[in-house]
Amino acid sequence: MNKEGLSVLGVIGGGNMGSALVRGLIAGGYSADQIVIVEKDNLRISELKREFTNVEVVSEMPDCESVVLAVKPSDVLEVCGTLAKLSVRQILSIAAGVKISTIENATSKSVAVVRAMPNTPALIGQGASAMAAGKNCSPENIAWAKKILLGVGTVVEVEENLLDAVTGLSGSGPAYVFLLAEALISAGVQQGLSERKANELVRQLLVGSSLLLAESSETPEQLRKKVTSPNGTTAAGIAELVSKQFAEIIAGAVNAATARSKELGK
Repeated sequence: MNKEGLSVLGVIGGGNMGSALVRGLIAGGYSADQIVIVEKDNLRISELKREFTNVEVVSEMPDCESVVLAVKPSDVLEVCGTLAKLSVRQILSIAAGVKISTIENATSKSVAVVRAMPNTPALIGQGASAMAAGKNCSPENIAWAKKILLGVGTVVEVEENLLDAVTGLSGSGPAYVFLLAEALISAGVQQGLSERKANELVRQLLVGSSLLLAESSETPEQLRKKVTSPNGTTAAGIAELVSKQFAEIIAGAVNAATARSKELGK
């Protein structure tokens, strides 16, 4: 039994996100010998055993009360069919687009299900996750799921119908940032910088700006205005972005990703 008084935690799916959650749990003080990773791929099993030397890695689901569902959406129903035969009473699902009701119906309508959407910076413990609790969830179930997600970053609680918006914003958001990095590096090269130097400058630009935003009590707008002197170089750059409808482009990207998330959820 672990310190929450529950049985062994089964993490189903040992891919990037599943293994990141295990890393976060162990770093947060969760006992490695109270975690079981369930993974079908033999090569991946070997990799997981090398990384998590004190964690049991198996190919078949053992009986347990608590489960993290970190498989592909297309595999959820098959896995839930197995879980329905076990003693599972609480599930944290990070399977994109799969609704809480789908998991409840495929396992047991009395199972407490929390659905979450983390993003890829969770791989380095800097993720932004949103979670929604099903109707069977008690405060204890919600606290359990939140603790797991806090191991890989920050967590906000939302209604399930807003998880598509979360997917469009923070779920897909890292790709928008990486695309911005690509564009900035390319622009620097166009202005005469070597690709190596432009790459180094842009990477630190994004790291430093993100840390400043995270640690400052000021709003993004206030921080932007501090950098933007009237009639200065930054003002000229901002004016160009505004004229090209930068805010509308970003809103359009989030809207498109949100709409696609809704389609996939059907």
